[in-house]
Amino acid sequence: MRKALALFLTFAMMLAAPMAMAAGKPQAPLVLAAASLQESMNAAADAWAKKGHPRPRISFASSSALARQIEAGAPADLFVSANERWMDKLQSDHLLKPRTRVSFLRNTLVLIAPRGSKMKLPVRANMPLAKALGSNRLAIADPSGVPAGIYAKQALTKLGIWNSLRDKLAPAENVRATLALVSRGAAPLGIVYGTDAQADPSVKVIGLFPQTSHTPISYPVALLAASKNPEAEGFRRFLISSQGKAVFRRFGFGTK
Repeated sequence: MRKALALFLTFAMMLAAPMAMAAGKPQAPLVLAAASLQESMNAAADAWAKKGHPRPRISFASSSALARQIEAGAPADLFVSANERWMDKLQSDHLLKPRTRVSFLRNTLVLIAPRGSKMKLPVRANMPLAKALGSNRLAIADPSGVPAGIYAKQALTKLGIWNSLRDKLAPAENVRATLALVSRGAAPLGIVYGTDAQADPSVKVIGLFPQTSHTPISYPVALLAASKNPEAEGFRRFLISSQGKAVFRRFGFGTK
């Protein structure tokens, strides 16, 4: 239901575009961005608007859901994914403008608990995570396609505990939904990005997954082939500029 609503909103946000064009005003680009970028991308959009540009409109969801919207013909201008895999898919389908793809952000993967939790569970090989959960479940983004879930599955497999957890998962549609499960106390533990944990004071980090336990967490941005908006390329260039990257670093992202 939420995915259908997200797709509806994406198309609905474009309805105002013809009126802006008719009035001779620059058209605000539509950006489809990974859910983990909510605070940082909004801050970047605000910074771009302060330069005299129309503020980009942003639709947030899992990278997998957004990529499927693009494949279905969503009239967007820019895509920012939380992994390279979904950008690879769009590139192989010729849905990206050539030479506009740039990987510019990095992130970490962490184990979180509610702020008041007394649990201590160092992240290491064969850690007793299943035992610590008891009859509860581990909040995790859907590992079948959502980047945060894919990274989490890789890490848990590398640590030798994935099989013991397969029946103890609470899969969510994106990393922010995963964060909410822990923040609201619906799950005692969850796996999210370090930036997500930083954004929510209701959770705390109890462990950091080694970077060697999963593929590098990389965020690429690209202009979509169907985009006709000249403002979109300007915003893309701003995002990958030193000034744009500085915005993301304020929210805990690493930059390339």
